[in-house]
Amino acid sequence: MRFVRHIWDRVAAYAAHDDPMVAACNLVALVVASNQPFYPLYVYWAVSDHVWPTFLTFLSTPFFLAVPAVARRYSKTGRALLPLAGIGNTILSAQVFGPASGVEIFLIPCALIAATFFKASERVIAFVLIGAALLAYLGLEGRYGVPMHTYTTSEYQAFFRLNSMSAGTLTVFVGLIASGLISEIKTRT
Repeated sequence: MRFVRHIWDRVAAYAAHDDPMVAACNLVALVVASNQPFYPLYVYWAVSDHVWPTFLTFLSTPFFLAVPAVARRYSKTGRALLPLAGIGNTILSAQVFGPASGVEIFLIPCALIAATFFKASERVIAFVLIGAALLAYLGLEGRYGVPMHTYTTSEYQAFFRLNSMSAGTLTVFVGLIASGLISEIKTRT
């Protein structure tokens, strides 16, 4: 049990930052990264036993894991890395699974993260990142080509439900983190 506590303390120290907005962003990045290894299992249980394409989503894991390290040195860059990694992962996933999988719905929490974790003086960065999410959705429509594996209609429906639930859960999580930030900011002033 002490080993688990030690690991938890190390992760918490890695995510910690003096700026609560950066610390919150770091937390979201690490939660996303820690959930990625389970995605093949979710797809196996909810969609199909053809899970090999899901392993390509792990290409983005190092970027999510790097957010706290980058943010420690370059706060804005680290915070921008989180939605950029999410947008990149979403584009890759749409290419791998096809838009019928509904994976593009993850662009919503990417845009929310961009809107949430930048201060008023940093709005230009937020708008550029929100625009990148919108551009990915509108600009890549019909340009993904053939997915690596074509699932059946019922499997794509299950995929869409899985991705909708996952993106919805991430959106709620970001909202809860944001409400905690608002409370913390009000308490400090």
